[in-house]
Amino acid sequence: MGDSRYWSATECVSALRDGDVSAVELVDEAIARIEALNPRLNIVVATSFERARSKAITADAALAGGEPVGPLQGLPITVKDSFETADLVTTCGAPEFRDHTPESDAVAVERLTKAGAIVLGKTNVPLFASDWQSYNAVYGLTRNPWDPERTVGGSSGGAAAALAAGLVPLEVGSDIAGSIRIPAHFCGVYGHKSSHGIIPLRGHIPGPPGALAAPDLMVAGPMARSPQDLGLALRLMAGAGTLSASGWNLELPPPRGRALKDLRVAYWFDDPRSPLEGAVRAELEATVDVLRPKTNVVEIEIPFTLDEVLGIYAPLLMSMFTDRLPAPVRYLATAASPLTRLSERLGLNRDPVRSGTRTGTGLSHHDWLDLNERRMRLRWACRRLFSDIDVLLTPVAAFAAPHHNTRGNLYTRSLRVDGERRLYTDHFSWIALATTAYLPATSAPIGTTPDGLPVNVQIIGDYLDDQTTIQFAELLAEVRGGFQPPPC
Repeated sequence: MGDSRYWSATECVSALRDGDVSAVELVDEAIARIEALNPRLNIVVATSFERARSKAITADAALAGGEPVGPLQGLPITVKDSFETADLVTTCGAPEFRDHTPESDAVAVERLTKAGAIVLGKTNVPLFASDWQSYNAVYGLTRNPWDPERTVGGSSGGAAAALAAGLVPLEVGSDIAGSIRIPAHFCGVYGHKSSHGIIPLRGHIPGPPGALAAPDLMVAGPMARSPQDLGLALRLMAGAGTLSASGWNLELPPPRGRALKDLRVAYWFDDPRSPLEGAVRAELEATVDVLRPKTNVVEIEIPFTLDEVLGIYAPLLMSMFTDRLPAPVRYLATAASPLTRLSERLGLNRDPVRSGTRTGTGLSHHDWLDLNERRMRLRWACRRLFSDIDVLLTPVAAFAAPHHNTRGNLYTRSLRVDGERRLYTDHFSWIALATTAYLPATSAPIGTTPDGLPVNVQIIGDYLDDQTTIQFAELLAEVRGGFQPPPC
C-alpha cells in the first residue's frame, strides 16, 4: 500500500482489521507527523493526544478480542475547528471562544466517533470560518504543504492541509462559500460538498454555540485523499437529524453509472464573470480530452450565467450574517437596501457580489421570500439540466492557490490572475451554483500547474446524487491520477 503516511482511510481500516497495523501505531505515527510539520505549517491548533492514545489502546483490544466494532474502529482523524468537540476547545478562530470547551460533539463528528474514529485534534480556520485563507488572532496562519508561501484556502483550510501533509486520512469539513471545495483545490485533496440538508449541522459554529437552527446554504461534508473515503464517510455522516429521525430514513440514489462509458458528462469552463488562469484551464481541458474517448461528453448550453447565479446567492449569503452586525449598522443597511436595488435597475451597480452584499445585509423578509422563489426556479432549471446529463464539470476556482494576503478584508483585497488584477471575491464565482441550488459537488485533483500547484475539478450532480459525483471522482482518478503527495 506504499507509504503509510499517505494510506487512505479505507486502507487504514483494512490494515487494522487484518492485524497488519495497530490503532496505537497509527495514532503514534500521526502524532509524530503533526509534531514534525506543525511548527512550519501550523495546521493542527488544538490536540488531545493522550486521550487519543487511550482510545487507540481500547480500539486495539476490541479488534484483538473479536468484539463488534465500528467501520472506522481505530482510525485517527482531525476535525475542522468550526465543529464542536467534547472536552476539546472549539474556537472557530474567534478570540471570544478561546476557552469554549463543549460538553458534546457536533452531530457530524459524533457519527464518525461512534463508528470508531479517534479525534487527535482540531485544524485551523479563519475567523468564524469566513474567508478563503485560514488565519486568525487565536492561532495564526496556516501554510500550504505544496508551497508555504501560499494559502491553504478556507475555511476548511487546516483540514485540507492535514490531508495533503499526510497527518491523517480523513477530515470533517463544512461549506457555504466553497469552504470544502476551494481548500481541497488549493491543497490537491478530495472534498465533498453534500446535498443540502442530508448531514445535520447541530454543533457547528457559525451559528453561535448552542444554536439549533442550521444556517441557510451551509452543509457539512467529508474530506479525504481518496474518493472511496468520501463515500465511506458520507454514508456514516448523512441521515436524519433527531427531530425527523422517527419519520424518515435517508436513502441516497445509487450512482447513475458504474463506468465512464455509462455516464453523460458536460463541462462549463467559460463565463465572462471569471475567466480562467491559463494553467488551470490547461488541466481542465486536458481532463476533458482524456474523457472524450471513454465517456459520453455532451456539448450543452448552460441555461444561466455566473452573474445570474451570484445575483441570488450573494444576498442570501449576506442575509445570514446580518445578526452579527451591531444594531445601528443593521438599521443603516435596511434603510440603504431600496437605494441599492434602484441603482441596480438603473445599471449603476453591475457587480452582483457587491450589490448582493449591500442588499443582503438589509434584506426584508418580503425580499428574502422573493430571492427564495428565484432560488427555487434555479433549482428547477438544474433539475431539467440534469435530465440530459449526469455530471457537470466546472472549475473550483479560476486560479491555483494564491500567495498569502491578510491585509484588508474580502471586499478590499485583490488577486493577480495571469498578471491581471482580479477582485478577491472572485472566489465566489464557480462555487455559487452548487451552493445556491443545494447540489452535491465533489472537488477532485486532476493535475498541477507548471509552478507545481494542485488543480482540482468540480464535479456537480443533481440534488441528492452525491453518490454519482463521488463515483465519478473515483472513475476520474483512474485516468487522471488522483491525489499526489506534496513535497513537504
